[in-house]
Amino acid sequence: MAAAAPAAARASSEAPAASATAEPEAGDEDSREVRVLQSLRGKICEAKNLLPYLGPNKMRDCFCTINLDQEEVYRTQVVEKSLSPFFSEEFYFEIPRTFQYLSFYVYDKNVLQRDLRIGKVAIKKEDLCNHSGKETWFSLQPVDSNSEVQGKVHLELKLNELITENGTVCQQLVVHIKACHGLPLINGQSCDPYATVSLVGPSRNDQKKTKVKKKTSNPQFNEIFYFEVTRSSSYTRKSQFQVEEEDIEKLEIRIDLWNNGNLVQDVFLGEIKVPVNVLRNDSSHQAWYLLQPRDNGNKSSKTDDLGSLRLNICYTEDYVLPSEYYGPLKTLLLKSPDVQPISASAAYILGEICRDKNDAVLPLVRLLLHHDKLVPFATAVAELDLKDTQDANTIFRGNSLATRCLDEMMKIVGGHYLKVTLKPILDEICESSKSCEIDPIKLKEGDNVENNKENLRYYVDKLFSTIVKSSMSCPTVMCDIFYSLRQIATQRFPNDPHVQYSAVSSFVFLRFFAVAVVSPHTFHLRPHHPVTNFTWTCFLITDTEIYSTFLLAISVFEMRLKILFFIIFLDEISSTETKESSGTSEPVHLKEGEMYKRAQGRTRIGKKNFKKRWFCLTSRELTYHKQPGKDAIYTIPVKNILAVEKLEESSFNKKNMFQVIHTEKPLYVQANNCVEANEWIDVLCRVSRCNQNRLSFYHPSAYINGNWLCCQETSENTLGCKPCTAGVPADIQIDIDEDRETERIYSLFTLSLLKLQKMEEACGTIAVYQGPQKEPDDYSNFVIEDSVTTFKTIQQIKSIIEKLDEPHEKYRKKRSSSAKYGSKENPIVGKTS
Repeated sequence: MAAAAPAAARASSEAPAASATAEPEAGDEDSREVRVLQSLRGKICEAKNLLPYLGPNKMRDCFCTINLDQEEVYRTQVVEKSLSPFFSEEFYFEIPRTFQYLSFYVYDKNVLQRDLRIGKVAIKKEDLCNHSGKETWFSLQPVDSNSEVQGKVHLELKLNELITENGTVCQQLVVHIKACHGLPLINGQSCDPYATVSLVGPSRNDQKKTKVKKKTSNPQFNEIFYFEVTRSSSYTRKSQFQVEEEDIEKLEIRIDLWNNGNLVQDVFLGEIKVPVNVLRNDSSHQAWYLLQPRDNGNKSSKTDDLGSLRLNICYTEDYVLPSEYYGPLKTLLLKSPDVQPISASAAYILGEICRDKNDAVLPLVRLLLHHDKLVPFATAVAELDLKDTQDANTIFRGNSLATRCLDEMMKIVGGHYLKVTLKPILDEICESSKSCEIDPIKLKEGDNVENNKENLRYYVDKLFSTIVKSSMSCPTVMCDIFYSLRQIATQRFPNDPHVQYSAVSSFVFLRFFAVAVVSPHTFHLRPHHPVTNFTWTCFLITDTEIYSTFLLAISVFEMRLKILFFIIFLDEISSTETKESSGTSEPVHLKEGEMYKRAQGRTRIGKKNFKKRWFCLTSRELTYHKQPGKDAIYTIPVKNILAVEKLEESSFNKKNMFQVIHTEKPLYVQANNCVEANEWIDVLCRVSRCNQNRLSFYHPSAYINGNWLCCQETSENTLGCKPCTAGVPADIQIDIDEDRETERIYSLFTLSLLKLQKMEEACGTIAVYQGPQKEPDDYSNFVIEDSVTTFKTIQQIKSIIEKLDEPHEKYRKKRSSSAKYGSKENPIVGKTS
């Protein structure tokens, strides 16, 4: 069977390449693909005034989730015994599908029963822009099963004129319920949906029901129902078909979607209501409708009593044009490190005019890093930062553009460094479960404070020793920037011999290692839901006061030795000397996590069912294991991967599935949610993009019972029936799509045009008036060192943005005209009249 995939590869190479298209003429963006990319960034800060338990123990163990409609895509850690839990968790992910609501649920953790949903914050997609980039307190709303809906319904209505045997005219309403799409998972599995179809009026409620469709979130009903609308002796065949207004205005069709519960109660999935008067001017009406929650009288609920949740949300939707449109803006941004002074560069100006510097930092750092321009830019802005620093002890302590750029750089390039350095000791802390609590008030029964001190000292020493021996693993980009920081810090404070080390340690320890130890899930060092003891132990390890206490408790010789190791480490990671290679480069750890895989049937006896496995991807191989840390059960070398594509839900009636096509049987995998599936597909595509014999065509469905479900071909070696998805060129290890980042920067400039205009006016004012500034004005917060150069750069930015506005506007008009209201892409919300 091993020869099956290569045969397909040979066949696919003979077929015409799916991605090869004739180069369109300049300005013909209609014929080229525009990528619509969504992302969500923000922070779950804290909750307060949650409802207490009624019993003596009023505290709750709380956590919070993020849901796209009803699909959970993120979960915080559990905060124990609190009615005002402080989460302080940042999140960022790409959104791979359409959605109606972004919801945040606050749960009470329950060990023996299902977790209790305390309340929720649900924000419509179109309202997300109203909360972008600012922290807001939201009141928690009650969670009711009748309000938890997602999905859409395809419906067709017709009015027929029938003549009875006695010659009277009868009008008949025909309701054709065709299909549904995007229904929610029930207990993690595809639902068993059915629909009830009702004709509702002042004195009637006729109801009919479809068949139950098993295990699907996209049921195809295709069932027709007939309702008698009017029976009037005044209607004859001679007249044109009409409907009496007084009858039509009072009737509506209501469709309710349900999940068949078999032995338990059916679950409400949503409803739509369509007035029959949509047929007033047409004999038929066909459209897609978004499912709506049921109005079940929840108005009496006291929502203020549930508590509130503080959130920072930034949702973006970018229209990424073909690469050539971004050439001028990209060129201007990449020239930034060479502009004198740096404050007059396009990249620095972006940071000045954005309401939140974090919005500008992420795309800037990624773009500059991709083109090897980050080190000179970061050095220049750090040097500017130091001009305003008067005390060497406060060096790089603020949240300036320089410090944020370096923070983001370390997150992007330092992932593998953290894994090889910190992951083993973090695993040991979690698995050993040794108590390190040294506060007598917080000690549990049976704990010994002296033993806990020894445990904590052991972990602190081991962590310190591991870090100071890790310089060989430090990424080159980090070393280059640390070297520059040492140089400019020494120049700024020439009489302080320690400032060269504090300049580096303020980043590598306080902003890199300490953050990773306290929040290991952020860097994928540990699963996202560690036990609370683990989290508290990590916090204690990074507490500087505790570490200082330990230093005072050891001998002078030991202390000097630790300081020596510390200085040697800082010297090594801030050196430009070439590091000695160990001979063979270590594989880069890219991603890991728990998913379900379908057994591949490599033996005749084995059943082809789904099993939970721990997956691990490096730059060399994809493996899965029974548990984290166990030996691999199966290994796929990256060089053997021929394609990675989504798998149609109809294959196994399961959502969020994808397939890894390699030189043996395809591996079918189910992720836990759409975001996770998208991330795995993306990273697998990137790491295998340059492989030889990659397929041009694939099968979007599975090969089951002797045939492909997609094309019904019987041979397992048959050429795929669908072109493979063309990947976007990007750096594999640091995952950078430069067109996407440039588009994000264009959007930020567009949103900040008013502030850019103020900065331009400020440059003109400074150039004309050369005297001292007497009092604060509109431009007092801008950093303008050279008004003439800054003015010229702003002029260039405005010109480039204006030219980019044209294809964006053209695409928006085309999109709005092509997505007809009521189509599957643009379904109707609420009633239609």
